[in-house]
Amino acid sequence: MFGGLANAVRFLSIAEVKTANSGHLGMPLGMADCLTVLFRNFLVFDSGNPQWPNRDRLILSGGHGSAALYALLYLTGYKNMSMEDLKKFRKLGSRATGHPEYNISCGVEATTGLLGQGIANAVGMAIEERLLNARLGDDCINHYTYACVGDGDLMEGISHEASAIAGGLSLGRLVVLFDDNNITIDGEVGISASDDVLKRYESYGWHTSSADGHSEKSISEAIESARLDSRPSIIACKTKIGYGSPRENTPQAHGGPLTDQEIKETEKKLNWFHDPFDIPEYIEKTWRIIGKRHRENCEKWYREQAGKYGAMEFEFSEEIRKVFRAIKKDYFISRPFEATRNSSKNIISKIMTVSDAIVSGSADLGGSTGCFSKTAVPISKKDFSGNYIHYGVREHAMGAIINGVAAGKKIKCFAGTFLAFSDYMRPAIRMSALMNIPSIFVFSHDSVGVGEDGPTHQPVEHLATLRAIPNLNVFRPADAMETLECWECAMKSAGPSVIILTRQDVLSVRFCGRANLCATGAYLLYDDASSNSLKVTLIATGSEVAIALEVKKMLNDINISANLVSLPCWKLFDEQPAEFKRHILGDSLRIGIEASNGFGWEKYLGSDGLFFGINNFGKSCSCLENYKFFGLTSRNICDEILKNINKRKNENSDQWIR
Repeated sequence: MFGGLANAVRFLSIAEVKTANSGHLGMPLGMADCLTVLFRNFLVFDSGNPQWPNRDRLILSGGHGSAALYALLYLTGYKNMSMEDLKKFRKLGSRATGHPEYNISCGVEATTGLLGQGIANAVGMAIEERLLNARLGDDCINHYTYACVGDGDLMEGISHEASAIAGGLSLGRLVVLFDDNNITIDGEVGISASDDVLKRYESYGWHTSSADGHSEKSISEAIESARLDSRPSIIACKTKIGYGSPRENTPQAHGGPLTDQEIKETEKKLNWFHDPFDIPEYIEKTWRIIGKRHRENCEKWYREQAGKYGAMEFEFSEEIRKVFRAIKKDYFISRPFEATRNSSKNIISKIMTVSDAIVSGSADLGGSTGCFSKTAVPISKKDFSGNYIHYGVREHAMGAIINGVAAGKKIKCFAGTFLAFSDYMRPAIRMSALMNIPSIFVFSHDSVGVGEDGPTHQPVEHLATLRAIPNLNVFRPADAMETLECWECAMKSAGPSVIILTRQDVLSVRFCGRANLCATGAYLLYDDASSNSLKVTLIATGSEVAIALEVKKMLNDINISANLVSLPCWKLFDEQPAEFKRHILGDSLRIGIEASNGFGWEKYLGSDGLFFGINNFGKSCSCLENYKFFGLTSRNICDEILKNINKRKNENSDQWIR
């Protein structure tokens, strides 16, 4: 029976890839036995209740093997993974996408395919399980997290970072199945890797073992041993890539459909003689039984634990609203002259006292980013009741681990580093946006204002690259008040957010106002619309709003009126109605001011607008010297605006207003 169950996975995968005329069969054929053992004997889930909070998680980190995952989800009875989806594998509208895409309702726990992301997500999910367990107890949350990985996953640097964190936290309910087939696309693993994977994992503090990846007994014993160990476990499953096919044990097994002749030879070798997508009734019934074998436990959990679980959930409660209102009142009175990272630190410190569903962290920069506040309590392998994670200098893993925690949508998780280091995290940030999960990434030291540390630490292009990611809220607040409002937006958002903060002190430019003006992405900070002599609209973000305010005053002194727009979040502003955007931006000459390279600003400034920013890497000098060097001073900007106005007057006989 076991062989028939595993072969059902193999031949559904073969049919999926054949029908699509694309895809990857190496892992589905090679790991079918391991996955069958896992689903049949160990994985706690109920296909009829895919969102059961205490289900075990399975992350297919090698997302190219998605055909096997979809086959398993269909066979075990997930209603949202149908045979029609399998027959439309990799086709528009099918849930059986080329690589797994986050959809818990059909059993896909994370978007994977960028190698290494999945194993780091799994570490995040294992951390989330421990956090919830510490708050809710064993009866409520005590599930396992499994990850299926390949050589490529373990070559990626992120796997080293995440696995070291997992070992340090002794995540004993994390089990990794390593598809140890010794083959890469270019040839045998030895052409590019000489490390001993299991010894490496031993050094991280993991429990390690090996198993015959095609022996039910060997696989079962290895998983059982892993589950009993208090450390995270990795099992090197010795498999044959493309098992049973003529391509077995060759790089050619990795991708592409089998030919008709190759399929016939595979059927003969594995003793499977059925039409494509045709599963014998007794095998399908057995798989369906596997899919609901934990239904009674699931229903009992909902009867006994759902209330407790539901009570511990992050929401923007009235208690949190009161905290935000109190901080807003304080900022209105004190009007702090401080770096927005310090404003953020104050906010974090206070909101973390009113909810145990908020967890912070940083990549060894807790104090510098403001993410480690006086209310932070670090977690440890002995105690997960805290609210702060020490990631060490591991930005990439930090981002993907945040995603693993955030995917459960139970704990609001954020962490910080410097904006220049966000490049290390970009794949994880992109995955959060692709999954549209509420991860929050905090980046301080946001411009050449960093100063003497020099251009390695002074972001120039980073704002543009982050804003280019779909579904991602990128906030750059101007002062303490805007920082508070941007945090409110991020905490309420169902999708991911980036909060970008200054190192240098900034003026308070905003008065109170009960409404969250940042929620629309942009607003008129100062409106001279009542004047008939309106000439320009100044648009700025972050620390440059204060510069724009000085420019406005200079223009006003020589009888040139100017609106001043603060633009803390492009995405939210772009989502507003056209009439609102026209009202905010106005019809006169538009001036953009931001300490960035200006990419993308043209959509707000138009073809004849002016932009003042940074056109090259920064310099190793003070903040003020950098701003002066690049012309980001109120005097220079005002002079350039006047030159432009005079030029337009001369060219167009005073008809320069658009």
